[in-house]
Amino acid sequence: MTRHRTLFMTERSRFHQQFALDAAPPALDVVMLRQPEPAELTAQLAEAEFMISERAGVIDAAMIAAAPHLRMIVRVGSLAHDIDLDAARGQGVIVSLWPQPGVIFVAEHIILQMQALAKRLRKAEAKALGAGSDAWAASRRTDEDTFAYNWTQMLDVGGLFEKTIGILGFGEIGAEVARHLQGWGCRVLYNRRRRLPETLEAELGITYAAQDEVLAESDFVANLLPYYPETDMALAADAFARMKRGACLVSCGSGSVIDEAALAEAVRSGHLAGAALDTFEWEPVKPDNPLRLMAVADPQVNVLLTPHTANGTPSRDAVPTNGRARDYEPLLRFLAGQPIPNRLA
Repeated sequence: MTRHRTLFMTERSRFHQQFALDAAPPALDVVMLRQPEPAELTAQLAEAEFMISERAGVIDAAMIAAAPHLRMIVRVGSLAHDIDLDAARGQGVIVSLWPQPGVIFVAEHIILQMQALAKRLRKAEAKALGAGSDAWAASRRTDEDTFAYNWTQMLDVGGLFEKTIGILGFGEIGAEVARHLQGWGCRVLYNRRRRLPETLEAELGITYAAQDEVLAESDFVANLLPYYPETDMALAADAFARMKRGACLVSCGSGSVIDEAALAEAVRSGHLAGAALDTFEWEPVKPDNPLRLMAVADPQVNVLLTPHTANGTPSRDAVPTNGRARDYEPLLRFLAGQPIPNRLA
């Protein structure tokens, strides 16, 4: 059986690389590259028939020219601003986008976190499930003119409309969040190591800002930072102090980016209005986690914790599979002579 040399370019960790390699179909001879030296990259490009680029990474005219056998580039994600589409077309190379369900699920979860805090969902549910109060009016059957709006007399229930949303660590997930927010009148600030092209900023409705500006001006700060030595505990007491009073922090980035004790204190003091986390410094979460203790002690506190499930989980009846097998589907469709999804070139 002919095996087709495939370069898999990624910035993800060894664990994620191996997971993707384990899912590779027999028809593909996959070489995984993360920040390769120029000589290694040139040697691999010379033999490559296919290229998979995970989420990001420049694929310029020089790289495409160095791959005379290249037939197709798959971007695992929804952003192609760093791929030279003209060079690909000139060499007859197909370029296809392949959005990731998990990325979209995490973006949905970030929106859920912000909405839950804005609506003070835990407090609202606790009050709705309570036994009642002498302060409540008598209960009456509702119709179009009879109802008891806000019968528990809650305050500070809002939403995301026209709010400023700051995103730290803007990549594929951040782009999906920005797309979700379009139409709600939100001002979306973002920060990342390398600024995006102005054309993409305009398309997504986002504005680049320094991290201090994101912290100081946002009503909701979304942490999507990955873990690197330089991001370890990057969001600590000094960062929370720079956030505007009454803002909220939500996070689906690396758990070890956040000093959870400092975050708990910022909420407890009233400086921050709430916090929602799906990832933690220690997982499974430790019983003495300060945010967990706050949430357990008071069901009405504006702290929402979920057990690292933003990416979604298998259905109850699903047959166990390696989800990364989906990364190779566009290439298998190409080899089978089937239509190419989300084709850009």
